[in-house]
Amino acid sequence: MSAKFRFVFDTNAIVSALLIKQSVARRAFDKALDEGEILVSVETIDELNRVLAREGFARYVTEEERLEFLAVLLREARLIEVNVHIEACRDPQDNKFLELAISGEAGCIVSGDQDLLVLHPFRGVPIVQPPARRVRLRGNRRRDRFDQRPGRPVCRSAENFPLPISQKTLSTA
Repeated sequence: MSAKFRFVFDTNAIVSALLIKQSVARRAFDKALDEGEILVSVETIDELNRVLAREGFARYVTEEERLEFLAVLLREARLIEVNVHIEACRDPQDNKFLELAISGEAGCIVSGDQDLLVLHPFRGVPIVQPPARRVRLRGNRRRDRFDQRPGRPVCRSAENFPLPISQKTLSTA
């Protein structure tokens, strides 16, 4: 039997991973799938489905691709029955991710949403940004795409995505 580090990705983090296949967010998502468990709930899958079904996404993801992605996600992720009600986030729509993390005993929440990030850590669960993508600005100067205020938890790359050694997949004979 093995214990795996459990991740909650918010909808925007998953959409970024889906739409930009070579992105750092995608590599982080894939690493979480390979080395841990991604937790989902009926509420988070419903929101993801509604977002991907929006007309604006039609040019990026066909209905067939959307349904295939959701089916694979449901097969690969762990579906958690939410057993707590939380009203802590200034955006009530984001409480579902906090509820999922607490109900599923997640090791971290991955989000770029400031409404969630300001709660870091939430009941002992770190809330981290997806790894920042470096973008080139005028000449050789670079700047992180995401807010990099001091003390803000950020995963710097997919290689050091937050999988604490004590929480990595542990195997027992």
